[in-house]
Amino acid sequence: MEPSLRVLTLTLSLFFYLLSSTASPSPSSAPSDFIKRSCGSTRYPTLCVQSLSPYAPAIRDNPKHLAQAALAVSIKRARSAHAFVTRLSRAKGVRSREAGAVRDCVENMSDTVDRLTSSYRELGHAGRPESAEFPWHISNVQTWVSAALTDESTCMDGFDGSPVEGRLRNSVRARIENAMQVTSNALALINHVAPKDMQP
Repeated sequence: MEPSLRVLTLTLSLFFYLLSSTASPSPSSAPSDFIKRSCGSTRYPTLCVQSLSPYAPAIRDNPKHLAQAALAVSIKRARSAHAFVTRLSRAKGVRSREAGAVRDCVENMSDTVDRLTSSYRELGHAGRPESAEFPWHISNVQTWVSAALTDESTCMDGFDGSPVEGRLRNSVRARIENAMQVTSNALALINHVAPKDMQP
């Protein structure tokens, strides 16, 4: 593993550890009003609240922390989906006519993980919103997360009308769709962090 990738992996692991250690152990505890309000403007608000509310004590009412948490969740889901389709591509039971769509999806999800990882790193380097370089960093993050969404969508499209057997197709699509949804939510929360003249 390259040193930079090792450092990022450790950083993400520490981030999740800190989030988990400060989160309430009770699944029924109400998410903060800040998370609920912020998630209200996302495309999948229920999923947004569900995936981020356990980390409310760590996020507090900081938009950048919220965006970082959303990106970290997106990376985790994208990695899981990538691992699934990678195992699938190596399975002996996959027929040759199915292999092409699966291989393409592996490549797309690998690109997704790379782009989201770069976005997480870039957001960490963005500094304070009032700094001169902040808009430049945020613009990079928006571009890369948008590209990650395109990669995920391309993977999904590859299974539409494909020869992949129904149960297998549905299993792949369920994982990719979940990754797409949390990525979409992350982009919406990142847009909230952006200066007003950069918001869509």
